[in-house]
Amino acid sequence: MPMYVRFKVTKELESMAYELVERARDTGKISKGTNETTKQVERGLAKLVIMAEDVSPEEILAHMPLLCEEKNIPYTYVPSKKELGAAAGLEVAAASVAIIDPGEAKDELEELIKKLEEVKKKQG
Repeated sequence: MPMYVRFKVTKELESMAYELVERARDTGKISKGTNETTKQVERGLAKLVIMAEDVSPEEILAHMPLLCEEKNIPYTYVPSKKELGAAAGLEVAAASVAIIDPGEAKDELEELIKKLEEVKKKQG
């Protein structure tokens, strides 16, 4: 498990995260890539951060969980940066994506955040 992964996410939550990125991309606003995601977290604009687990070197995302916790922004993980990039509408892989405005996926965002909190409590 990469050093920046703080908890294990179920397949169901991974699928929800990918779908949420796609819906937010189409009806709301997302930021793609670690630099953009970091800026949105620092500004307190991100509603949720999704990080890929297959990023190399791991140091690229090492700061992200701490920064999210500091700013009280929920975050989760997905197994594939390639799939995350595709969900974000890119032809290349994305190490991380921030959802700024979920658009029509507002309910899905709230549901995913609630489930993530339960997972963290169980594993924490």
